[in-house]
Amino acid sequence: AMKINQDTVLQGKKVALVPYTAAHVPRYHEWMQSEELQRLTASEPLSLEQEYEMQRSWRDNADKCTFIVLDAARWPGQVEESSMVGDVNLFLTNTEDPTVGEIEIMIAEPSYRGRGFGKEATLLMMGYGVRNLGITKFEAKIGQENKASICMFKKLHFKEVAVNSVFQEVTLRLNVSDQERGWLLEQTDHVEEKSYTELKQPAGVLDT
Repeated sequence: AMKINQDTVLQGKKVALVPYTAAHVPRYHEWMQSEELQRLTASEPLSLEQEYEMQRSWRDNADKCTFIVLDAARWPGQVEESSMVGDVNLFLTNTEDPTVGEIEIMIAEPSYRGRGFGKEATLLMMGYGVRNLGITKFEAKIGQENKASICMFKKLHFKEVAVNSVFQEVTLRLNVSDQERGWLLEQTDHVEEKSYTELKQPAGVLDT
């Protein structure tokens, strides 16, 4: 199955979202060596080879929509790998209800945190989910210690609906009513959807 977003770029003000490709894996793998990120994302460190396999499985998985978050001030123009700041995912894992999307955001580069990059990337992904994937309910599961992320989702109108003390995780939810939909589309009306193939520069062209 062709992934719906495999040639999609969502260009915002601060961030550009691009499909997660093999070219992004080495940098992503480097990020995931960080114990702090492993803790925040509740993930185990993988070998580089496993990370490539993971990228392939994500690419082919129809239940998962993944974008790499790039700094829009640096890309297009600079090498993608050096413009990467994080990733954003939407999981469509509720087989009974395909209109539920679980959203995950990671701003991996510490210098980019607390500057609105995560917020814009999340809004872009939510707008994409509502416009292109028919999502009407968003969920986010966040570690209780990750106060900054919980706070950001609440600013995006999510409400806390559950706390799992075993996993030390908070679940937040947003039902996209007509009013919320209007707000979301307004928040993302600056976003341009472009073709990744067309924007991607051949390697070496910009290094001269």
